[in-house]
Amino acid sequence: MIRVGLIGAGFVGPAHVEALRRLGYVEVLALAESDARRAREKADQMGIPEACGDYRRLLANPRVTVVHNATPNRMHFEINLHALRAGKHVVSEKPLAVTSDEARRLVEEARATGLVNAVNFNYRGYPLVRQMRAMIARGDIGQVRLVHGSYLQDWMTYATDYSWRVLPEQGGPSRALADIGSHWCDLAQWVTGQRISRVMGRLATVVPIRFRPVEREVEAFAAAEGPREAVEVRTEDYASVLIDLDGGATGSFVVSQVSPGRKNRLWIEVDGSEGSLAWDQDYPDELWYGQRGRPNQVLPRDPALLDVESLVGSYLPAGHPEGWSDALRNLFAEIYGFIRAGKSPLHDMPTYPTFYDGLVQITLVEAILESHRLQQWVDVPQLPAPQPAAAMAMARR
Repeated sequence: MIRVGLIGAGFVGPAHVEALRRLGYVEVLALAESDARRAREKADQMGIPEACGDYRRLLANPRVTVVHNATPNRMHFEINLHALRAGKHVVSEKPLAVTSDEARRLVEEARATGLVNAVNFNYRGYPLVRQMRAMIARGDIGQVRLVHGSYLQDWMTYATDYSWRVLPEQGGPSRALADIGSHWCDLAQWVTGQRISRVMGRLATVVPIRFRPVEREVEAFAAAEGPREAVEVRTEDYASVLIDLDGGATGSFVVSQVSPGRKNRLWIEVDGSEGSLAWDQDYPDELWYGQRGRPNQVLPRDPALLDVESLVGSYLPAGHPEGWSDALRNLFAEIYGFIRAGKSPLHDMPTYPTFYDGLVQITLVEAILESHRLQQWVDVPQLPAPQPAAAMAMARR
């Protein structure tokens, strides 16, 4: 049995717990929150045995093997760093940190410790996203030419919609890009096998004043009643970005948290010289396959039709829908399978998103912010790809 400590029980923390319990060999042993009373209340709601109001006590617990960091963005760096130094494997919510300097330090610390480190880019866990990646790698659509899409939400549409993410000192210098744009960019690079190398970004804050509830903090996607105070918004509600990729493809994407009716719509299309593939999270069990001169096809999530690498995340028979929580469970299964097998990122290449992938996305967001400030194209700093120590030793021979 692998025992887990969860730090933070807001919107996404309970989703982590539910997904972990579905693995069957993981126990969520302890919860840390901002104060002891809140921690005990949340722990009782989720059936977690131990609770504390200081995450350092959780890190000192010798029975905890893995830590899940589901706290607000500003706390990610500190907690991730201390968890690694306490000898715990770490699964962090994104962004990994709020600056690339902090993220780089975490990558270095993780490598020094040899501990398993992961970032929750859970959209990689969808079976048909994996199928998309497999078909592109196999050359089914020919040479990749265009990559485009969007990630749209509506939960920040009104001036009375509020979250701690609005404030740079809480969520970091970017909101829509760092929060949901990072997911789109991670998928675009992962499914194509190409790195975004150049960006041209346009950002907008379309709701410049928001009204924050005075009496209590509001969790993501939650409503609040009671008195409010006006707060100046200093992070973006919207971004449109032109991109070039290092394999020769080009494209664009839009992210928005102020698009009425769009609850959580991530859409990505990859157009090649011989065909196109498109996936829409509103219809997660369908992969559109377009060709010229032949009828277009819609590939269903049917285990009998998928490639072997896509079957890792497809558990139910065709016609039994799998969605967001299933993708989260699939990603955790990949991470914990690595831990359970006794593997080390120093010797075995992880197949799940690591701290390095978190650094890649933060570096990309910073380049887009710089592009918006300068109103010009900006090159994205290219980071050397990580290699396990064993692979590096073989390469030197």
